[in-house]
Amino acid sequence: MDLTKASAKDILDDLSNRRFSAAELMRATLDRIAAVNGDVNAIVAMKDEDTLMAKARAADASPPRGSLHGLPIAVKDLVNVAGIASTQGSPLFKDHVPQSDDLLAARLRAAGAILIGKTNTPEFGLGSHTFNPVYGATRNPYDPTKSCGGSSGGAAVVLATGMLALADGSDMMGSLRNPAAWNNVYGFRPSWGRVPSEPVGDSYLHQLSTLGPMARSPEDIGVLLDVMSGPDPRIPLSTEVSDISPVQAADLTGMRIGWLGDWGGAFPCEEGILELCRDALTAFEDRGARIEALAPPFDAEQIWDSWITLRSWSVATGLEPLIAKKASLKDTAQWELERGLALSAMDVHRASVIRSDWHRRAAELFEAYDALVLPAAQVWPFDIEKPYPTEITGQGMDTYHRWMQVVTPVSLLGLPCLGAPAGFGANGLPMGVQVFGPRGSDAKLLSLGAAYHAETRWPQQRPAM
Repeated sequence: MDLTKASAKDILDDLSNRRFSAAELMRATLDRIAAVNGDVNAIVAMKDEDTLMAKARAADASPPRGSLHGLPIAVKDLVNVAGIASTQGSPLFKDHVPQSDDLLAARLRAAGAILIGKTNTPEFGLGSHTFNPVYGATRNPYDPTKSCGGSSGGAAVVLATGMLALADGSDMMGSLRNPAAWNNVYGFRPSWGRVPSEPVGDSYLHQLSTLGPMARSPEDIGVLLDVMSGPDPRIPLSTEVSDISPVQAADLTGMRIGWLGDWGGAFPCEEGILELCRDALTAFEDRGARIEALAPPFDAEQIWDSWITLRSWSVATGLEPLIAKKASLKDTAQWELERGLALSAMDVHRASVIRSDWHRRAAELFEAYDALVLPAAQVWPFDIEKPYPTEITGQGMDTYHRWMQVVTPVSLLGLPCLGAPAGFGANGLPMGVQVFGPRGSDAKLLSLGAAYHAETRWPQQRPAM
């Protein structure tokens, strides 16, 4: 078995049955990282080799701790990990080495994972392009002159290049879905509340961002999602859930899937994206599903106005403790902070009313359709030196993130969504789709995804490195 190409499920099964050792897996992992990470800059703050090999040998010598026992994982650099530099991509935290784990890291350790370092992210996770002044930019393995997306860009690249079999990410405005699309892997945004947030600060108001798993198949997504999921007594809106793994491919016969395209022109897309994404849905049709094109179900500008209000409010609460160092923040962080601080309570209320209206309309759609589909991005991976797109097909973008507007219908409602590969454009670059459903339909979406993956197997078309 080539351990750099095998599924996480197969690796974990073979580790459990002692067909190979955690030390052998760690050796293969370190060799693969040494071979490719210098070209893509996806893993940062790596622990030294001797320490990691010792941890792997200790895993071999101990009883299994959990479902990830002996598996190397690098954690997204927005999550504090004890003993590993946790910078959030900001010079303000470049020397920060936490003494304790965040909840996610603690759950990974408890499941037996060996935490080897971090995956790169934009500064404070802002923007769908992974670059920061601490570690620099992460490159797209299918074209190193292009962006890998973000903010879970490092996580997507380690999967695409076979450095790791599983990766965690987080998603507010497409941060799992966009890099999954641009790196030909899967990213799953779970129903809001399934994976609890860190138990600090407010735990009631900001229902936008969530942690989630990334992998090279929906089956592997399920393995990591079960480790990440489940309530924490300190988080009031975290939910009781059932395990999803093992994920089985669904029988799609008679299922109805709605194709939303570019939302009636509201989400301009670069040439070839809509056609590629629609063509990808033939994999569902081949399994018996019906694909139906839908008219825009809700006003896109209302969703956008609600989204950027609630997002700026949420982001500003996280950045407000740094207000004395505002000049040290990147321009987009300053923009979000200023907008958030300027909002009134009634601004937030009006935005939440729009969100509620969209939720009621979406609920009607899900009575008729098993899932809905949108493209995962509106542009192809762009030049790595460019901070963000300022226009799409001649239409100017009025904010640093308007070019990712296509993800907002999902994000605003906290819906579960599978970011799935859709194949490659004429330019040779990957693209993906968002397959989403009502809250609580996580297991169903992954089963749909498993059927899709059985037809397509896009992540097996690895980059040439």
